[in-house]
Amino acid sequence: MQFSENSRVWVYQSDKKLADGVVQQIQQRLNSFTAEWTAHNNQLKAKAEIRYNRFFILIVDETQAGASGCSIDKSVNFMKQLEQEFNISLFDRFNLAYRDAGEVLSLPRHDFEELLKQGSINTDTIVYNNLVQNLTELETKWEVPFKDSWHIQLFRDLVS
Repeated sequence: MQFSENSRVWVYQSDKKLADGVVQQIQQRLNSFTAEWTAHNNQLKAKAEIRYNRFFILIVDETQAGASGCSIDKSVNFMKQLEQEFNISLFDRFNLAYRDAGEVLSLPRHDFEELLKQGSINTDTIVYNNLVQNLTELETKWEVPFKDSWHIQLFRDLVS
């Protein structure tokens, strides 16, 4: 199924890497959710994927039907159910993900700041911009160097 490059995207980041078996369970739940996801009784053209055993990505192609406030609320409630069921956190915007030697890791903001001070994380470290809005941004602006991300605003005083 082809999706428009302007399809809306929501990225939810788990606070920990999930085991493959758990990822399969969650992917099945996400597939069921997106298959039944509606906005004002209109079926949404939607899909979900999990990347790096950590990021849950919902995609809606609004060329057929747009995601409404109610449908977005449904997705948020569904993600909160997954949080409880799998004992994960998906809504902590200050749990920052980055790549280290090919592995995707995440840390609370203050721990990220410590690694930045130590030089373990630098302006070239790849970070994940979970604020991307559409499929094009997901492919071009999601995995970016720290210096090119919104994250750098949080640590302006540490980097010159």
